[in-house]
Amino acid sequence: MKLRQKVIFLAITPLILALCAIAWAVQHQAATLAQQQRDTIQRAYLASKEAELKHYVALAQHSIARLYQSGRTDAATLDEAKRILESLSFGDDGYFFVYDMQGRSLMHPRQPELVGQNLYELRDQEGVPTIQRLLARAKNGGGFERYYWVKPSSHKPERKLGYVIQLENWGWMLGTGIYLDDVDRALAQIDIQQQGNIQNTMLWITVIAIAAAIVVGTSGLALNISESREADAKLKVLAQRVVESQEEERARLSRDLHDGISQWLVSIKLQIEAGIIRLGGKQEQRESALAVFEHTAEQLNNVMGEVRRISHNLRPAILDDLGLAAALEHLAEEMRQGSGIPVLFTSEGCTEDLPDVANTVLFRIAQEALTNIERHAAASHIEISLTGGQRGVTLRISDDGHGFDAAGIAVHPKRGIGLRNMMERMDAIGGTFNISSSPAGTVVLARVDNER
Repeated sequence: MKLRQKVIFLAITPLILALCAIAWAVQHQAATLAQQQRDTIQRAYLASKEAELKHYVALAQHSIARLYQSGRTDAATLDEAKRILESLSFGDDGYFFVYDMQGRSLMHPRQPELVGQNLYELRDQEGVPTIQRLLARAKNGGGFERYYWVKPSSHKPERKLGYVIQLENWGWMLGTGIYLDDVDRALAQIDIQQQGNIQNTMLWITVIAIAAAIVVGTSGLALNISESREADAKLKVLAQRVVESQEEERARLSRDLHDGISQWLVSIKLQIEAGIIRLGGKQEQRESALAVFEHTAEQLNNVMGEVRRISHNLRPAILDDLGLAAALEHLAEEMRQGSGIPVLFTSEGCTEDLPDVANTVLFRIAQEALTNIERHAAASHIEISLTGGQRGVTLRISDDGHGFDAAGIAVHPKRGIGLRNMMERMDAIGGTFNISSSPAGTVVLARVDNER
């Protein structure tokens, strides 16, 4: 394959694939949004119709309120109430119906042939006992029910949303309803419009893809690249990769220097300062200072060991020798000796199944958390727990310090480097990291799942 063909192929293929992926994502998202919009419109429309039905029934009750509240149940009063209800209507297919509580039709203005019949066992085309369900709904305080019923204007069964109440003194069920075929037609129209919008969007994406492919192809055909330029381009790409690799390594080294040597040097600095202060005191304090300096010397050895460790792939040797639990216990002991703050370490379950990189990350997070507690928290007690289970290992570090604004520190451009390092380390291995802080203390949680 010639150079020009390679350039065209390598340029057009990713472009077409990207546009296809974009088209699929746009279509999927548009379909999802269209369905959500349809559902929203349907819910809003039905909610308005439900409110409308309640209002209609309330008007019907009001129209016969004088008769109902009179307490009379004679035939003349009931016939007058039915006459009033029969005269009420709304729209082309809106009417009221009355049944007794045994399912006998007492009034139906659009289907008078049903009056007098007992329809308790009537079932619609889906086998639903329509009148039974309406009566049960009325007995339970009234409400809405969906069923199929013959629509007067079309003489065909259609889905209907009914609302019924019970007139207990007369032993009646009063109700009305709306046919949902109008709702279905409105929603179908919305579907057509949305489908048209999606098709237009896909058409535009197709046109853009074709135009982009033509532009790239034309540009590729116009190229006149010599072998030397090809070699130069390859060298530039290689140089860029080297630079990127160097920057990545520098960033990783910077994080490890902050998490390791910086922490120890801060601890040594604090101990030296404390020792210098004690040297100016009494004999006992000078002797104590000597112990501090001895410990400081030991820590300097650790710093030198840390430098050696960084030169050997930046990995804590203690993890290889003793494992994560033992390394954290050793870290807790160093914290107790260096700061004087009581540190309780507990380990439970199997914690040795994690890969080496995960052990390193958890160890580094513990180091960073303890350093932050020592520097900023003013805590009087620290607890470290390492819990292993079938799914993974959880590291929990808590203190009773004065807390801080975790969300604000995490996004501050000049502060919170250690906190961001912890988050980045957990993201790199696919773990979860969470920190919560209040005036009562701070809790750091880091969890790594076992590899399957």
